[in-house]
Amino acid sequence: MIRRARVWTPELARRLMAEAERARRAAYAPYSRFRVGAALLAADGRLFHGCNVENASLGLSICAERNAVWKAVSEGARTFVAIAVTPGRGRGASPCGACRQVLHEFAPGIRILWRDSRGRVMDADLQTLLPHPFGPRSRRRS
Repeated sequence: MIRRARVWTPELARRLMAEAERARRAAYAPYSRFRVGAALLAADGRLFHGCNVENASLGLSICAERNAVWKAVSEGARTFVAIAVTPGRGRGASPCGACRQVLHEFAPGIRILWRDSRGRVMDADLQTLLPHPFGPRSRRRS
């Protein structure tokens, strides 16, 4: 549990990235060997971990970010503040398009942290990474 943060701080960013790194240890990636961890912070302060889980039928694999969202939703969380994603130091990856779309469903204003290919922690809001999302509002007919 992380106390509900009213102000984004470098310490909160470091803690989320450390939690994502911890989640990465549980990843199951025998095919790609690209192990990813995610730490999703709910508005109420709860923290949900996710890791990628691969399957021989690649379409049945799941990314760390969606794994964390599914866990959170199954525990009753519906509002999220931030998510940190890491494939480990020295490797970079921001959330894929599918994960960005899933995050938009629950938290269009979520803050996203990820490592770039140099290992630096990057930070952006979802609207920057997914400028034209599809969602319930866009499906309504006029």
